[in-house]
Amino acid sequence: MAASTLRIVAGQYRRTPIPVPDVPGLRPTPDRVRETLFNWLAHLWDNEFADKRVLDLFAGSGALGFEAASRGAAQVQMVERDKAAAAALRALRDKLHADAVRIHVGDALDALERMDASRFDLVLLDPPFNQDWLSRLWPLLPGVLPPSGLVYVEAESACPAPDGFELLRKSKAGAVHYHLFQVAAAQQP
Repeated sequence: MAASTLRIVAGQYRRTPIPVPDVPGLRPTPDRVRETLFNWLAHLWDNEFADKRVLDLFAGSGALGFEAASRGAAQVQMVERDKAAAAALRALRDKLHADAVRIHVGDALDALERMDASRFDLVLLDPPFNQDWLSRLWPLLPGVLPPSGLVYVEAESACPAPDGFELLRKSKAGAVHYHLFQVAAAQQP
């Protein structure tokens, strides 16, 4: 089932291989991009992940979510609609005894709409490209984010900050643009 593997970059599961299921459109986040993202987060959070809750709405291989769990996130909720990919996520979670990781099989938009005032410190968005996911998700994100909550986005092109958010960091690796947004200060109480 796995076409290839990548590895967790840092933390308690460091160097653990992550199988990448052969699922159409799956683009696992490369090591270098994950390392950059988690360096940004370590700086913003003073390297304190133990009280953080993370929502990975397009889990895929689980590389982003397992990286957060490896660094000690209190909770990592993964959402993945492909059943084979979700089975691979569960197998890796069980192998690692990663009790902080929860896996939901279903559509990202449906899962987000059903969350009742859940609060996540970080939402990870790496949706399939060219399907207009971001415009449908942005309006729902304030309902699951606390003041100063963060949103990480991978996209096929540079993303401007949507209403209610400010761009903190951005970079590009190959054809992937990646961004870190925060709930705008004007939106915070």
